[in-house]
Amino acid sequence: MEKRLIRYLKELESISRRAEKGEFTPEELSYEREKALTQISFFQHERLIHLIVTVTFAVLTLMSVLGTILSGQLSLSLLVLVLLILLVPYVRHYYILENGVQRLYTFYDKLL
Repeated sequence: MEKRLIRYLKELESISRRAEKGEFTPEELSYEREKALTQISFFQHERLIHLIVTVTFAVLTLMSVLGTILSGQLSLSLLVLVLLILLVPYVRHYYILENGVQRLYTFYDKLL
């Protein structure tokens, strides 16, 4: 998904530059806006799903940390470690999706 987002951002950047130069007819510009809205909705959906997963992993990690502290069982620290290892890529991916969608909004506004 990250590669697709980056590829589409580059495409929109090119379209935006061409639109600023007036290289599109009104119909073509309308088509590009509709296409951008469709892609934005796909990436927003992906972002929402990853937000839910990331928050779930964060809550599970916090609960495991609290469980480890309160119970004193070292076996729970292994669970904390596994959850932290999984949480880092989820946060990174969500960060990329969030910033990418914000950039998509900017390009869409330029097409207006």
